[in-house]
Amino acid sequence: MPLVKQGRITTDLFVHVADGAELPGDGAVLVSAERFLADPEALLRRPGKTGVIWPNNRNLDDLVPHLDRLASVALVFPTFRDGRAYSQARLLRERYGYDGELRATGQILRDQFVFMTRAGFDAFEVKKDADADAFAATMKRYSVFYQPTGDGRVTALNRRMQLRHSESAGQ
Repeated sequence: MPLVKQGRITTDLFVHVADGAELPGDGAVLVSAERFLADPEALLRRPGKTGVIWPNNRNLDDLVPHLDRLASVALVFPTFRDGRAYSQARLLRERYGYDGELRATGQILRDQFVFMTRAGFDAFEVKKDADADAFAATMKRYSVFYQPTGDGRVTALNRRMQLRHSESAGQ
C-alpha cells in the first residue's frame, strides 16, 4: 500500500507485522494495539522504530504512557463515514503533545486529506499511487478555514480581526 508523506509517494520504512508473525531482528515495525499492549516494553526495547496500529474504537488512555517512545501511530478509519480517528488525532497532537508520525489508514478518501492534515495526520496509507497526485491538488483547494485546530493556520475570524486591527491602527 503506497504511503503519502509531504504530498508525494514515499518508501514506507515500517513493516506491518501480523499478531502471530515473528518480529524482524531490526527495522521499523507497525504492530496491532493488542500485540503492543501485551508487552510494550519488549517491543520498545528492540532495535528499530516501533509503531502501533490503533483502532478508532479503543480509548487512547492505554497508549498515552508510551507516546514519547513510539515513532508512529496509525489510526484506523474502518469506513469513510466513521470519523472517530479525527478526534483521536487531535487529542494525540493537541492534548498529549505527540510529535511522531501520525498515520491515517483504512478507508480514507482523497477529499478528506485536507481535514485529516488539519486534525494532525502527516502520513496516509492510500490505495493507489494516483492518490499522491490528488493529495497535492487537494491541499491547495482551501486557503481559509473557519474552525480552529492545532495546525497553526489562522482562521477566517482571526484574519478578519487582524485586518480590522491593522486598518484601525493605520487611521
